[in-house]
Amino acid sequence: MTTTARTADLTAQVAQALLAQADELADELDAAVFEASPTLATDATIAADTSASNRAHLRRWLGAMARHPGEPMSSDAPPEALDIARSVVRRGVEPEALIHAYRRGQNLSWRRWMETAAATIPDKGELIEVLEDSSAAMFAYTDVMLDSVLAEAQREREELLGGALARRTETIRLILDDAPIDEQRASRQLGYELARRHTAIVLWAEPQGDVQGALERAAAALAHAAGAHRPLTMPAGTSALWAWLGTDRDPEPAALRQAMTRVEPNIRAALGATLPGITGFRRSHATALATQDLLAGNPDAPRATTYRDVEIVALAAHDRAHTTAFIASTLGPLAADTAQATRLRETLRAYLHDGSRAPRTAHRLNTHRNTILHRVARAEELLGHPVDEHRLELALALELAHWLGVRGAAQREGTQP
Repeated sequence: MTTTARTADLTAQVAQALLAQADELADELDAAVFEASPTLATDATIAADTSASNRAHLRRWLGAMARHPGEPMSSDAPPEALDIARSVVRRGVEPEALIHAYRRGQNLSWRRWMETAAATIPDKGELIEVLEDSSAAMFAYTDVMLDSVLAEAQREREELLGGALARRTETIRLILDDAPIDEQRASRQLGYELARRHTAIVLWAEPQGDVQGALERAAAALAHAAGAHRPLTMPAGTSALWAWLGTDRDPEPAALRQAMTRVEPNIRAALGATLPGITGFRRSHATALATQDLLAGNPDAPRATTYRDVEIVALAAHDRAHTTAFIASTLGPLAADTAQATRLRETLRAYLHDGSRAPRTAHRLNTHRNTILHRVARAEELLGHPVDEHRLELALALELAHWLGVRGAAQREGTQP
């Protein structure tokens, strides 16, 4: 079908209107895709890879429609789309999840395109021409991209099935799934002694990318700091790595944090509880995943965090929407996403942790006692009550805000201190 100059111009207008709403549309795409394929939202890393792929496709297609409507598009999938193909295979997710995701994404994108076109083009005849041209372009693009992604997934699967990595991955999955498996046999298959104490680690990169070499180096640095011979590792997508450190005694958290200062600055680590035996191997991993899930949405969180640091938060934050509402209702204007509110929250958090002893908090924060008292008084003004009232709820809300961030809570509260 030949696209007329008028149809091309109108198509470009619709694409430009949607590009202005790209962030909102990308969030809608994420929600729709995760609803259609819940396995893609099972942990923070694979969810981030999926989101990056959605955004790459939006930029690619809308950009082409805005600049060159009616012209053939590149058949090469965006790198982010190939990343998620490899990630789902490495996690043992079936390719059908990608098919459901692409089809749901296509349906939502087409609905938003039609709505925007109808609002942009008043002439019914011109609107029909634009929709006919753009529907053919969108459906063809989706088909070509999905074929490329499924082909990449198949290549990754064949590579994994071909060697030692596949056998190691399968053994680890059996342990994590709590399948019946002999501990000594599993140790031989892994080349890793399971009859020890295990500290599981989730390492990931922000922003995402194919950084497996950097992640392996970070795992090795942590193993050295823990006194472990070498880490057992397993790729968990293109931008994440699962690792275990086998030791005879618990590693020192301070040494692990110090080791992270010597690796690439975009690498972050969630450190699970140190636990014994094959059961500890599995449970430590679960606590590392829980820690990463808390940190992944908070760019201000430390680069290395232990489960012990966030255990209370992890137990309290299973329902993230209710957690956000709790932070907002408990902290009120103190939940604002501003530098001033952050300083007040961190001061109050330390003050409560120190048993309301201003001199100790002043020493901890390297400031004057009167400064601490002034900040506490200002925080009480914003809270509308003394800090000794509802102390437990207040301390929990401050802890949740510290680890999860306050962006959602600040939007709910809608006020500034």
